[in-house]
Amino acid sequence: MPRSREPILWALFSAGGMLSALVFPALAFVLWVAMPLGLVEPLAWQDMIGLVRHPLTRLFLFALVTLSLFHWAHRFRYTLYDGLQLYHLNQLIAVVTYGAAVVLSSVAGYVLLVVL
Repeated sequence: MPRSREPILWALFSAGGMLSALVFPALAFVLWVAMPLGLVEPLAWQDMIGLVRHPLTRLFLFALVTLSLFHWAHRFRYTLYDGLQLYHLNQLIAVVTYGAAVVLSSVAGYVLLVVL
């Protein structure tokens, strides 16, 4: 019997969900609520770019984006498969959703390595 890839996909799903649930609300609060209200002093543009150019920050941002994309792909796949009962398109849906996550993760890696 061939080995299943499902445990790896479920691990990416759970890691992406956990990271998204813990980090995105805090990041959104700091960037979009605390800074405009003056609760946190905003960083200068040069300081922000310096922070994003740090290798650990790039690694963290890449992990955040990649795991969130795989979380979306897994959730969307099973929404289409179970929710809309598109059982006959299971293989196509898996290829499209996980393929989109891989392509968009590659774009994120390119942006973090080359553009910034």
